[in-house]
Amino acid sequence: MKEQLATFRSQLEDFARKHKNDIKKNPAFRSQFHEMCAKIGVDPLASNKGFWAELLGIGDFYYELGVQIVDICLATRSHNGGLINLQELCTLLCQRRKTAREAISEDDCLRAISKLKVLGSGFEVISVGKKKLVRSVPTELNKDHNEILELAQAHGYVTVNEVDRRLSWSSGRAIDALDTLLEEGLAMIDDGHRDGKRRYWFPCVSFSASVGSEALKT
Repeated sequence: MKEQLATFRSQLEDFARKHKNDIKKNPAFRSQFHEMCAKIGVDPLASNKGFWAELLGIGDFYYELGVQIVDICLATRSHNGGLINLQELCTLLCQRRKTAREAISEDDCLRAISKLKVLGSGFEVISVGKKKLVRSVPTELNKDHNEILELAQAHGYVTVNEVDRRLSWSSGRAIDALDTLLEEGLAMIDDGHRDGKRRYWFPCVSFSASVGSEALKT
């Protein structure tokens, strides 16, 4: 078995040398390369030093992404409370790196964030419904909070009545959960509607990348 793994590793190194440019520039190709590495227990991100870093510069690539992700999360925190849609984060990252030669995928973002998490940075990716959100603050979201965020994905906001009706909750339960999300800076109140119903907006599922871009400029 050890001999077989050694053979696979040697073949993987040959493959990496041959397709070096594709791995660095093509995110889909890069993702497939990581899958190949995982199958034989090779982690090209384990260290910035050594064969893989010298051959591909992968360690430096993800370190740079990680630094830029931290900057974006800090810059947009006043707008989203420290919870940002992964897709929006990737869009902002691509805008920031528009002069870079390498394309960036969500898979690249996830790998960079996983390295930040190892460093104890507090960064974490959570799933809410069909969306992935990146959390950069130590806020703990419970099941009620996640259900509200999932409900808000349809329009970007919810009302107390909508939460009561759609989730079959009491108004007290809905208000308690929404108040917590407000206190944590994850929600914004909008009272300017003719029907008199307060809207609770959630930037992490409603704000476009253009809003995030403005935040990066401030």
